[in-house]
Amino acid sequence: MKAYVLRSYGSPDALELTELPTPVPGNGEVLVRVRATSVQPYDWHLMRGEPYISRLMPGPLGLRGPKITVLGADVAGQVEAIGPGVTGFRPGDDVFAMPKQGGFGEYVCVPENELAPMPRGLSYEEAAALPLAAGTALLALRDVGRVRAGQRVLVNGASGGVGTFAVQLAKAYGAHVTGVCGPRNLELVRSLGADEVLDRTKEDFTGHEGRYDLLVDNAGGRTGAECRRALTRKGIHALVGGPGGRWVQPAGRMFALLAVAPFVSQRVALVDVVGCREMGANLRTLAGFVESGELRVVIDRRFRFEEIPEAVRYQEQGRAAGKVVAGGLSEP
Repeated sequence: MKAYVLRSYGSPDALELTELPTPVPGNGEVLVRVRATSVQPYDWHLMRGEPYISRLMPGPLGLRGPKITVLGADVAGQVEAIGPGVTGFRPGDDVFAMPKQGGFGEYVCVPENELAPMPRGLSYEEAAALPLAAGTALLALRDVGRVRAGQRVLVNGASGGVGTFAVQLAKAYGAHVTGVCGPRNLELVRSLGADEVLDRTKEDFTGHEGRYDLLVDNAGGRTGAECRRALTRKGIHALVGGPGGRWVQPAGRMFALLAVAPFVSQRVALVDVVGCREMGANLRTLAGFVESGELRVVIDRRFRFEEIPEAVRYQEQGRAAGKVVAGGLSEP
């Protein structure tokens, strides 16, 4: 099969399109023929091995080189073959998943319990845009934030991949939603159902003291004290991301916020979709929101599989509104 292989940390030029053996599904695994994948910060952080401090910690970054050699944490495609013990899928089924690696190739093996049927009515590209970003938004709202109808939710970074899903899911849960984004995406965030939209270049969400029950913080950029000021006394600060850096950030900011969490009344928690063990069930939940019309996919740009390095380069600029996707080599 063809796949983009990362042999050493570097720029998108380090992604080498080459031939690899097609994987064979083991016990409980499903071989998926990739029709589409998405590109996100998770991929380019792994590609560059940044922040450097993460190379010293348990996880996907190796000290001297990448542990993951075929990037791509989101896939949508068709079941090609099933391994022993698989009962819920059969060849030809349309599926989507977050295998955490392997999406930048023609085929990937996925455990059955991490796979779900594609939502009805979506293209492969739209389905591939869902798992990591929408899964993160779901965990931030449902599991970390425990959002309830009538609560006030602020989504900082509302026009990005996670943000566009978080706005919609918060509305689906009955919350009053405020989105923060740049001026060119104000109308987009309104169209997703936000009750209020703040232009981050003109309005300071931390000036609304004690206003929000939950802050879904995709963009970072504000101190912990400033964010706490915007929350109610028992509000929750859900940490998703922030401005990247070569050495420490955004990990450093997150560690600092978590360090003070035991000493403040508000709850501070990291949203970890990569470590989630209920991904298959969560994908089915997301599919339900899509099929009910409560969740739609915003795609900023589409690339061909052969353009994946360029797609990564574009996503790394941080200007995408919604998701960046790439169609698979194995066209139907």
